[in-house]
Amino acid sequence: MRDRLTDEQIERYRTNGFLVIEQCLDTDELEEWRRCTDEAVAQRLGGSIHFLTNQMDPDNFYAQVFTQCLRLADTHEGMHKLIFDPRLGRMGATLTGIDGIRVWHDQALIKPPHGNPTAWHLDDPYWSFDSPNAISVWVALDDATLANGCLWYLPGTHKTARYENVGIGPNLGDLFKVYPDWRTLEPVPCPCPAGSIVWHNGLTAHAAGANMTTKSRRAMTCAFMPDGATFNGKKNVLPDDYFASLKVGDVLKNEQQNPLVWHTSWEQRGGR
Repeated sequence: MRDRLTDEQIERYRTNGFLVIEQCLDTDELEEWRRCTDEAVAQRLGGSIHFLTNQMDPDNFYAQVFTQCLRLADTHEGMHKLIFDPRLGRMGATLTGIDGIRVWHDQALIKPPHGNPTAWHLDDPYWSFDSPNAISVWVALDDATLANGCLWYLPGTHKTARYENVGIGPNLGDLFKVYPDWRTLEPVPCPCPAGSIVWHNGLTAHAAGANMTTKSRRAMTCAFMPDGATFNGKKNVLPDDYFASLKVGDVLKNEQQNPLVWHTSWEQRGGR
């Protein structure tokens, strides 16, 4: 993995709110990410599809935006190893300039053949914490192209975003009802070859085009939470019992739910 970041990459991320690193994974690493994602998704959908997936009604609009399977690292050993790689954690923490970083949740996002576009949205307002330093990684398991639904971003929107959002629905531009000034920003497409990774801030507006091809466009993603982030009252993916135990302002530091994946102190000690 090409996990060492340059000063120019860090500055580009902080300015634009996203960063594409092409061919970050070597051939063997890409095949491992593909294998683990395919296996974990097949296991999830082959069991109870009511468990952390959007495929309960596969014919509705959102289910045809992408097949979404969350927290696959909980149920697949190989995926757990990939998601909790401290090199990923170090990259995310370095880009955001934080000392420690925790996994919020991973998810596979597989845009099916002829799949619907992904409307403009923000990530962080869905989650159970509010932070300008939330960050997600998006791993391209297939070539992401203009034809099959690559990511698009509105640069710099993380600097003016509030914790207001819209759902991913059939109207591509609903987010502009909340942020009308963003309507005139020039969107930036991010096509990239398989094995590339894309980082983006949880408050950066992003979307994806329709998949106009006959093959799926696979991606595996993970959202990261800064160490020390606090509960904002939203349930999101929190289990019922943990959610019931929290009050607004509590630090989200449950090592089973949101494990610490990297901290600056680990480097000082020569590793975890």
